[in-house]
Amino acid sequence: MSFGDQGNPYGPHGPQDTRARTQEWRRGPGGPRRGRPAVGGAVAAALVAAVAMGAVLYVNGDGGEDPAEASASAPASASAEGSVPSVTASLPAGAPAALPSLLARPVVRPEQAFPERTVRLRDGSRYERVDLATTTSCARGMSPDLATLTGQGEGCVRLTSALFTDAARRSQVTVTVASFRRVEDASTVFTMASMDPVTYQTVSLDPPPGAGLPTVPPGSAGVFRRVMTVRSVVFANGQWGDGAETGEAELTGQTEGLLGYVNDNVVAYEEGS
Repeated sequence: MSFGDQGNPYGPHGPQDTRARTQEWRRGPGGPRRGRPAVGGAVAAALVAAVAMGAVLYVNGDGGEDPAEASASAPASASAEGSVPSVTASLPAGAPAALPSLLARPVVRPEQAFPERTVRLRDGSRYERVDLATTTSCARGMSPDLATLTGQGEGCVRLTSALFTDAARRSQVTVTVASFRRVEDASTVFTMASMDPVTYQTVSLDPPPGAGLPTVPPGSAGVFRRVMTVRSVVFANGQWGDGAETGEAELTGQTEGLLGYVNDNVVAYEEGS
């Protein structure tokens, strides 16, 4: 499917209600439709990678604050006040010399990020790509806060999402590639999404008509992961189609496996290999 002018490509539970649909894996009564990812050691590792790509500073109304203090306080204050912190990013002194020529290339296209309808991972597991959507209006596939954050820089060039299901047609994993004009902006988005994955996230695709898959029930749990490439951030959001809250390890493995598959495709293109 194409984002185009077909209304909300994510179905009735699109970006406009992302915040209301995020929760912990083990949700309480009346939980949202889309689940909140687990947060822990993976986030710490992600932040290390983000720091290697670019230094992020949170700027307050008084002309700035210590980055270490801001990194802990900015996401919390954003949620409390309903606003997105002002963020700037800069490249580290050790940025690769080839970076300008890499950034001069066009951003990765949908067929390059998602070249196969049937995917077999290295562990032998198989998945079917049941939907593909792309847009140059990236905010259409982002939560409101992520869209606002993206707008602070020079912008997202293209956002492409694909929906996968496993061989048993039980899981639903949406993998999204958001590509930016500047590495600094990709680094900002990656860092903020790592520290506050509920607020700064992309939105899952609902199965298209004819796919033979159910729409994930409202309030269902899920896992959410992300990685950064040269100029893109790749997000993955996995859920069981029947809304089951068991099998977290299996679903996490599927989500991370598909994330790695797409990440490899994007890296291969962006690094010219």
